[in-house]
Amino acid sequence: MIIKAILVMSAMGFVMALILALASKIFYVKEDPRLEKLKAVLPGTNCGGCGFAGCQGAADALIKKKASVNVCIVGGAKVAEEVAKVLGQSMEFTEPLTIQIGCTGGNRAETRYYYQGLNDCRAEQFLFGGSNVCENGCLGHGSCVSACPFDAIFMGPDHYPIVNPDLCKSCGKCVKICPRGVISISSQSDRLLKLNLKEECLAPCRQKCPAQINIPLFISQMVKNDYKAALLTIKERNPLVLTVSRLCAHPCENICRRNIADEGVAVGRLERFLGEWEMNSNQHVPIICAPDTGHRVALVGGGPAGLSCAYFLRRLGHHPVIFEKRSNLGGMLRYGIPEYRLPRHVVDWEIEGILNLGVEVETNVTLGKDFTLSDLKNKGFESIFLGLGAWSTPLLCIEGENVENVISSLDFLAEAGVTIKTLAKQKVVVVGESNTAMDCARICIRMGALSVTVICPKDQKKMSARKSDVERAMEEGVKIMFLTIPFRVRSDNYGGVTHIEYMQLIPLEGKKKSEIYSKVPDSEDMIEAQWIIAAYERKPDLYYICHEANHNYNFKASDKWTLVADKDTLLAGESNVFTAGDMYTGRATVISAVADGRRAARSIHFMLSTGAIPIPENLHRKINTKSILKKVKVSQQIPKVVVSEIPAEIRRCSLTQDIVGTITEEQVQTEAERCLCCGTTCYNQ
Repeated sequence: MIIKAILVMSAMGFVMALILALASKIFYVKEDPRLEKLKAVLPGTNCGGCGFAGCQGAADALIKKKASVNVCIVGGAKVAEEVAKVLGQSMEFTEPLTIQIGCTGGNRAETRYYYQGLNDCRAEQFLFGGSNVCENGCLGHGSCVSACPFDAIFMGPDHYPIVNPDLCKSCGKCVKICPRGVISISSQSDRLLKLNLKEECLAPCRQKCPAQINIPLFISQMVKNDYKAALLTIKERNPLVLTVSRLCAHPCENICRRNIADEGVAVGRLERFLGEWEMNSNQHVPIICAPDTGHRVALVGGGPAGLSCAYFLRRLGHHPVIFEKRSNLGGMLRYGIPEYRLPRHVVDWEIEGILNLGVEVETNVTLGKDFTLSDLKNKGFESIFLGLGAWSTPLLCIEGENVENVISSLDFLAEAGVTIKTLAKQKVVVVGESNTAMDCARICIRMGALSVTVICPKDQKKMSARKSDVERAMEEGVKIMFLTIPFRVRSDNYGGVTHIEYMQLIPLEGKKKSEIYSKVPDSEDMIEAQWIIAAYERKPDLYYICHEANHNYNFKASDKWTLVADKDTLLAGESNVFTAGDMYTGRATVISAVADGRRAARSIHFMLSTGAIPIPENLHRKINTKSILKKVKVSQQIPKVVVSEIPAEIRRCSLTQDIVGTITEEQVQTEAERCLCCGTTCYNQ
């Protein structure tokens, strides 16, 4: 019996051995020899940052072509190069990722209730959405610190996370675990393409800035004396730092929360300091551009919108070429703004910084005369940007204006000091209410005019000109007649201007907030003038665009005779043609042209790279009412910086002398420390 059992067991063992031997022949998988080499190359940290099950999983994914040679975030470029050698592949470029903390204080927001639960951000968020009233604020328990496998995050003294960039590998584990979205990881291109969203933690100044500059961030970098980082933060949204700092009305300052307690932070002065810090070094701060994509884009017009669009396209790796009608770039910056407000060497410096990135330029070429839109397409340009500006300046459209010395504002600005050498013993009347009107009037004072009077169709509060420019004009001797409108020009027998007739206006009853006025009966009067400057609305010249070129493109003009485009994508027509600046908006600010230039570049980038332009549904479009606080507690009252300014009697004597000085480095630190580092509803006291 025992012998029989032994024989049966032996037979069964023999059969199983045969089956296993046969199975090993059938199902044998030869191990790829590269697998061991890859495991030897990878660091073996098994951090999981690559998204696979440790380095073994990453090696398997590489063999199966489910991962790129850049899969290891810990090893970086060095390991990627070794992996590429093992696989016999070429090295791929991947933009470096950086981590950003979007909240600067975990315990600043008002507390909704006293939390006594688990010391974990996710637990507190799950319980009634967290204890803080602010939906975007850091809860301060440090779940991100626990999640980081590289000890790159620690909790600061104010109970919010601080990142050590030298240790951070951008693995994204902190991003995944944060329930409030406080932490983000992005590349340079991600940041350039980013649009503000409703749910984000945006200080009022960031909400109001047309260019969406991260104002609290660049000011906090200035507090740390990291001027380079602060400048680069601004240049992620605005390449014309010095220009905008001089010309922008800075609505961010008007909505600054410090206004509730004392005075808003002088954002423009800080921005100008950074621009001059760079210019005084005689060396542009290096700007990193993505690798060349091979896509070529034609930009027609080298004003602020075209320059901005070209700058952002180049940073995204594309190849922009600017076609400019005039001999120099700059558009209205060069030919429409007096040098005492914007020195020409500043314009040259900022344009140089953009061209140094690899932007090409063709000057003295006019659309519709030297080339057509079809010519650009035939030359291989895959997309076209139209930034022709608004250079058409209609005269007054009143009786008798077609005589000598009645001139448009832009013609006057171009000829002042060139063909028009002096206005000595001349009486000048400027008609308008814009910054351009103020510029013309102040130039006339500087050219020795006997008197300068502005006929302004609005009251002072509703003028589009900056308040400071209106005040400076009056200080320099300009007389402004508010709520007046001209109706006739008088001339002598030789065709020269002698007088301009005008009448008073009054707002219509019940229309206090409107721009509707009525003429006051029997208010006619006249004023002597040898020159009349029409500084009314500037408009784009759309004749070629909407007539000669429109058989191939579906261009349309608005009621205001601006080019119609999609408000989000800035796509004009149906043939991959985009627009921005005054051509799209009509007369507007430089910062709006710069901002729209970036938005157009974003649209062009996505159209070229993916064929579709993503527009988030939750775009931030208006001020968040929750962020408009009624009370602000400021523990330390710090006076706003006072900037030196040349006295009016000296200003009146020079067409080129800069009238406003730059703040000192000591003033920079004092002013930057006034910033409350606001979030949507919280701020530093």
